[in-house]
Order: sequence, then C-alpha cells, then structure tokens
Amino acid sequence: MAAMKFSELIIPTLREAPADAEVASHILLVRGGFIRRLASGSYNWLPLGLRVLKNVERIVREELERAGAQEILMPVVQPAELWRESGRWDVMGPELLRLTDRHDRDYCVSPTEEEVVTDLFRRVITSYRQLPCNLYHIQTKFRDEIRPRFGLMRAREFIMKDGYSFHLDEESFEATYAAMHACYSAILTRLGLDYRAVEADSGSIGDGESHEFHVLAESGEDEIAYSPVSDYAANIEKAEAVSLPGDGSVEPIQRTHTPGAKTIEAVASFLDADTTRCVKTLIVHADSEDPGLVALVLRGDHQLNEAKAGRIDGVRRPLEFASQGDIEATLGVGIGSIGPVGLALPVVADSSAAAMSSFVCGANVDDYHYVGANWQRDVTGEVRVVDIRNVVEGDPAPDGSGPLKFLRGIEVGHIFKLGTKYSEAMSVAVQDASGRDVVPIMGCYGFGVSRMVAAIVEQCHDGDGIVWPDAVAPFGIHIIALNNTKSAEVQAVAERLHHDLQAAGLAVLFDDRDDRPGVKFTDADLIGIPNRITIGERGLRDGVVELRRRDESDVRRLSPDAVVEAFAKTP
Repeated sequence: MAAMKFSELIIPTLREAPADAEVASHILLVRGGFIRRLASGSYNWLPLGLRVLKNVERIVREELERAGAQEILMPVVQPAELWRESGRWDVMGPELLRLTDRHDRDYCVSPTEEEVVTDLFRRVITSYRQLPCNLYHIQTKFRDEIRPRFGLMRAREFIMKDGYSFHLDEESFEATYAAMHACYSAILTRLGLDYRAVEADSGSIGDGESHEFHVLAESGEDEIAYSPVSDYAANIEKAEAVSLPGDGSVEPIQRTHTPGAKTIEAVASFLDADTTRCVKTLIVHADSEDPGLVALVLRGDHQLNEAKAGRIDGVRRPLEFASQGDIEATLGVGIGSIGPVGLALPVVADSSAAAMSSFVCGANVDDYHYVGANWQRDVTGEVRVVDIRNVVEGDPAPDGSGPLKFLRGIEVGHIFKLGTKYSEAMSVAVQDASGRDVVPIMGCYGFGVSRMVAAIVEQCHDGDGIVWPDAVAPFGIHIIALNNTKSAEVQAVAERLHHDLQAAGLAVLFDDRDDRPGVKFTDADLIGIPNRITIGERGLRDGVVELRRRDESDVRRLSPDAVVEAFAKTP
C-alpha cells in the first residue's frame, strides 16, 4: 500500500472558498487540493482527488464483475453516421459537441455510447449462445451544458461508467435489469451513503421503464417524491399525480370582464376566488402543422410537468411552448385569456383539472374570463385526460399508502429499459436456436463516477472540511508530526510509524512539513482522511501518541508500539 509524505505531494490547500463555488463539494474539493478548474465545467484531478476517483472506480468495477458484466473500452470520438443511423444526430440538441476531421467527416464527442456499443455488438456477436451479454466501460464523456455549475456535480466533461446488455427475451432482460439494480444498490451501500432508488423518466435515451439512484442531500438538483410508509419513490419528473376530486358543485356560466388580469394569481385576486377554483391553459406546438397547436389545461395551483407533457401523443418532441405571435395568429387572443370553452384546438386536461365541475378560465377574448365553466356542459370538443402535472407534497401516493413527502437527491446512477429502440433502428439481429432472426432487447446502465465523488462530499462533510468514508478516502491514516523539524524524537517515531503502517498494507499520508501545528490540524480537517495519528513531544514524554477518527471527538492514547496492531483492520 502507498505511503506518502505531504511535502512530496501536490496538495494546494486554500483557506478561502473559490469565488465561483456555490455548494459544499465544489468548495471543499477545491480548498482541499483535490481538483482545480481548467475551463467552465472542466477540471484537473490532483493527486488526492485522483486517489478518491480511483477508489470509486475500484468499487464500481468489483460490484459489476460480481454481477457478471464484462469491461471493455470504447472511443471518446464517435462517427456521425452511427448517430444518423439511430436517428439521434438531428434529435440531440446543443449538448452534443459536434466536430469534423480534416476530410470534413462529421463526428461527436461522446455523451453516451448506445450507438457505438450496438455497432460493436453487431460486429462481434455471432451466436445466440453468446447471449445474454452485459458490457460496460468507464470513460470520459462530454455534454455541452448551457450553464455548468456546482463543480463536479454539473460539469461538461466528466467520467462515467456506462453499461449495456443484450437479450433474446424479456425474461433474460428482466433478470439482468434486477441484477444491475442490486449492483448499484451494493455500490452505494459499500460507500456507506444514504440513498434512494426511484422511478424515473427515460428522457431521450430510453424507451421504457427506468430507475434513478440518488444520494440524498439538500444540495441535490432533483426532487424526489416518496411515501414514508411504503417503498414508493419517484423523481418529480416521473411521480404519478393522483387525480384530486372536485367539489361537485355546478354553477351557471358567466363571462366577466377582467381588465389587465393575465396570471392565475391576478385573476383569482380580481374575482376573489381561490387559485384551486381556476384553470390555466398553456399552448404548445403539435407534432403536425394541422392545427399546429395543442392546449394543455391544469388546475390553477398546479405546475406543468414538462417531461410528462413531452410524452403526449400529438405534442412536438422536445416540448416547445408557442410564442405570443403564434398564439395571436392562430387564436386571435393573447396569453392570459385562453380557456377550453369554445377553443378550436385539441385539448389535453390534467386529471385533477378534468375533475373540476365548476371553474374559472379564460374566455378566449382579451381581458375576459368565464366563471362557473363546466366541462360536460360548456366544452364541446374532445378532451383527453392525462396526468401532466407535478405532484406536490401531501398528494396521495399512487400505491394508496398515504400522503407523499419530498426529499432532494443527487442523481448518481440511472438504469434504463431500452427495448429494441437502438437494435431495431440499427438493423441488429441474432439467430436463435431455431434459426429465426431475433432483434435483441437492450438495457442501459449509467453511473456517474466523477459526480459520485462530489455526491459523497455533499453528504459527508462538516464545518471544518470533508469526512471521507473509509472505502474511498485518499488515505486511510494521516500522521501529523508536531514540531518534527525541531524534535528528533518526534521525527524518528513518525518515520517509524510511517514505515511500519505501510509495511502492514495500510495507505498512509505523513505530514512532515515544517509548519505550525494549527496549519497541520486545519489541513487535516479539510482533507478529511478518516484516521489521524498525532505525534508530539508532550505525548512522547508520557510514552503515547494520540489516535482520533475524523468523524469522532474521542481521542485514544496508545503506545507507539501498539499503533500498527490498532490499525490492522483499517482499510
């Protein structure tokens, strides 16, 4: 195992937080000398940071090998023809970094590997006897984020483990999907983290069910809805919103002048009505030119879930809101006065809005609204009822277990059911035992290795610095020699323990610098190595050195000769 001296490593600790850092992981990884920014969303890994990164990779590899996955390595730069073959070259937005070579051939820098691995599969897999096949690699990715932020948590260049499996039948696929779910759970359990596996939206990558793995932290970008009394948990983009019943009242409809009231809050205030008694109508583009627009109707206090809305048949993908000009040209009315009564557009109503028997809505005339509108009586066209809203805390859980609560999480893993989305598009087939061509079913399994480092810090830190879990710490033991350049005895004991702990197979960092004790202790807290040995003249006069865990306040006093045995089981 490695033993290193502080003076021999590049560990540029800082006393102040970097100006561009907003979250704990970004602040502490920079202050602790683990990473340094190269450009927006791009970071250099310094020796301590790289050791943590490699420890995360090691755990990921060990659990994947235990699950039966095979490691390969695929290129970072990918030819555009594969992306055109799958149909994603023109679908992927500006996050896809595109480039051309000297022969004017189109390429992209890998944001993911579905096309490449599918092409590899069709080139090397020749028999059904080679299935199921579960391949993965750990590689650099690049996604041109519009606003990189939070350090490693939302970087443009990052390191990811992505894996893909191929199967002849659903039974085989489901077994591997379950195994990968268990594998990711095992990784996070080994790290000692508080996490949740949740139902998730597949986005542009998947074609079916998916699950995300979140490290729980207040700084997390994702909101998770969960039931405290059952296993139900889902990302807010996926969480099913149970229809909330209306009060059953039916009132006569009347058109009311509402001058200048363009928002739900303004309309409700003007009419002295609660926002729960109003509906709002949002206009988005359809996937065809006739009629070109679609109306989405929600209860006034609810928010549109754009991921759900983007999955509606007949709606343009990705979801695109109509402009003021588009709306006025088609409907002759401005935003803020639109409603489903007499609207000459396809209408999709959220299930909770559709349950309202009497509501306030725009009258499709500027500065007018209807009061007492009723779906059955006043809305003449066909209305599709679909769940298109965000759940809110207190909504009933879809499994009937009770009200939902919310947590925040950092997504570190995502497993997808791809179906035959890529294998079919790229004309992949394998002959089964009877000689029949079968299009293989695929699964996709991503894990953010570099983001995992940041997620660990978000959950494992205190006011003084990082508190690394033993499994990924850059070193297991930190020796602090006090005034060692002035005390030959302190230096000799520190050197001996440094050597003996290394010989025992332990990873040790020895702070041998000619610095004041306060500097060394401050850096030790900041860096966050799990175990600390403090050696000083006063303790040696009593025949002891001090041992302390970074996450504990208790101090153990031991003879230097007993230290190696005390750490014999330390990672």
